Amino acid sequence: MKKRYTIMILPDETAKVRKYRVPKKVVRFAIASAVLFVLGLGYLITDYFGIKGMVGEMEKLRMETRQQREQLVAFAKSIDDLQGEMGRLRQFDMKLRVMADLDGVVYPEQIMGIGGENPEPFNPLEGEISFQDKTLVDGMVAGLERLKVETDVQERSFQELVEYLEDQKSLLASTPSIWPVKGWLTSSFGYRTSPFTGRREMHKGIDVATRTGTPIIAPADGIVVFSGREGGYGNMLLIDHGYGIMTRYGHCASLEVKKGDKVKRGDVVAKVGNTGRSTGPHLHYEVAVNGVAVNPMRYILN
Repeated sequence: MKKRYTIMILPDETAKVRKYRVPKKVVRFAIASAVLFVLGLGYLITDYFGIKGMVGEMEKLRMETRQQREQLVAFAKSIDDLQGEMGRLRQFDMKLRVMADLDGVVYPEQIMGIGGENPEPFNPLEGEISFQDKTLVDGMVAGLERLKVETDVQERSFQELVEYLEDQKSLLASTPSIWPVKGWLTSSFGYRTSPFTGRREMHKGIDVATRTGTPIIAPADGIVVFSGREGGYGNMLLIDHGYGIMTRYGHCASLEVKKGDKVKRGDVVAKVGNTGRSTGPHLHYEVAVNGVAVNPMRYILN
């Protein structure tokens, strides 16, 4: 005889009790089905929340990736702007070289044979950038390499310009360009009749008459190479300004510097006198370039 379960249903106190006889296998099947349904439902719920968490994480990663790409794009634009600045610096460098009469610099693209596409700014924002990551990074790396080469060349070029300008600054500082004393020009450079012999002779400098004791100043930077008594010059001072330029000061009443002293333009180096072969208080002033006497007036700008 098959085993059955009796299911009794009591609707209310007055209603008739209803009885149903269900085979045991059916009950077991129903219970097993219910358990499987609950387990399946639990798995689906767990899987749902897991997927939902993954979706949130993916969205976060996608946002971070987008931000990183935007940063790369901004960096690439900065590189492009720097390359533009380097181009303007090259133009400025060339102008300075023309003004300074220096040979033009040879840039690396002239000796390395660098080529490429149309010279348009790199713009990785055109279109969807999801497939441009490698192109973006490659473009940045290439741009940085070009910048490194260009900055090295530009640095050397500017260093050469700085050295040249420093040398010119030193040359200008060492070039006698102001009156060494205030007074009246009484005798010019060139041939004249000697006030002592009456003969025609070469006057290698200029004579500036003024009161005894008037300060004599250095017309340029230099080093004193002689300070003392020298024949017809009387008390005489000789200053070496470098670049083959020397100045001489004769007939001084006193010498305020000694051999080996460094002087700057405007420093008091002596005082006007009437020593040596002289007819009255004045300064005899000479300028020599590479040992040859030249007209001092060429070097007086004030």
